[in-house]
Amino acid sequence: MKSTFKLAAIAAITTISAFTLTPVLANSNLVNIYSYRQPELIAPVLDAFTQSTGIQTRVLNLKDGMVERLKAEGINSPADIILTVDIGRLVGVKEGGVTQPVNSEIINANIPEQYRDPDGEWFGLTLRARVVLASKDRVEQDSITYAELADPKWNDRICIRSGQHPYNVALFASIIANEGEATAKEWLIGLKDNLARSPVGNDRAQVQGIYSGECDLAIGYTYYMGLMRTNEKNPEQKDWEASVKVLFPDQNGRGTHVNLSGMAMAKNAPNPENALALMEFLSSAKGQEIYAEQVFEYPIAPGSEPSEITKSYGELVADTLPLTEIARLRAAASLLVDEVGFND
Repeated sequence: MKSTFKLAAIAAITTISAFTLTPVLANSNLVNIYSYRQPELIAPVLDAFTQSTGIQTRVLNLKDGMVERLKAEGINSPADIILTVDIGRLVGVKEGGVTQPVNSEIINANIPEQYRDPDGEWFGLTLRARVVLASKDRVEQDSITYAELADPKWNDRICIRSGQHPYNVALFASIIANEGEATAKEWLIGLKDNLARSPVGNDRAQVQGIYSGECDLAIGYTYYMGLMRTNEKNPEQKDWEASVKVLFPDQNGRGTHVNLSGMAMAKNAPNPENALALMEFLSSAKGQEIYAEQVFEYPIAPGSEPSEITKSYGELVADTLPLTEIARLRAAASLLVDEVGFND
């Protein structure tokens, strides 16, 4: 057999509120998913999995508190698979002791080493690039480096969300990893000096800031651009998106910083065989392309392609720095944010 994994303890007859009063029993035709991703974003790939295998899926969507919930449920948890975003959260579920190792030749062949846990407790699925978003009308250049964001020529021209948000902490950790802590601190000070306003809002709010003329540059993830371009509920966001262009920093150097969406097998998965089947499907080129089509991210399986909308923003040359190194330096990056008063 190509795949091996540690079987979790299975509870007998316990009721869990997570899935409509369903006893926690092994089910040969079911896999239960705890997810930080919105259900509509993962529904197409889960439907494709069911069509391919006959295994049904159930999703509990969480906004926060996943580790705490899984710890509280313990061996009675119905969770088989964890889906989440950001290297911090992936490392967090491992460090929280709510995952188990998976050793699958299929998954390891599909997921490059720098995008998976050395112990097999989490795996990346798609990449999101932390890019510079620039006004089409007010910014002429079509290339940039992260270092350039500290150049005084951008004084009062940059928007960014909180420096302590996990997305920015990961970016700042990558600067430390590539440049050293002293250089990263100097860079953060320069970036702060160039801000048009105090860090506030989410990534979409930074694009709105460019559209309104409050700033000329912003830092954000590429996938938000696709979500805004296709946003029928809030069509004004289409205008925000259309006002900016995407600049991939350091394309002639170390590459653009990337983060992950990813998966892990829950420590007490009652359906580990089904969980493994879903993980292997999600790691496949087919599974990743369906997933990436919905979330506008970059699939990483060999032979897989991003969506046409994602391609329209340009070709990504990603920083090859292992994500585990970024995770290791997140605490140092967070301390630097406070030390320079970035959010003040």
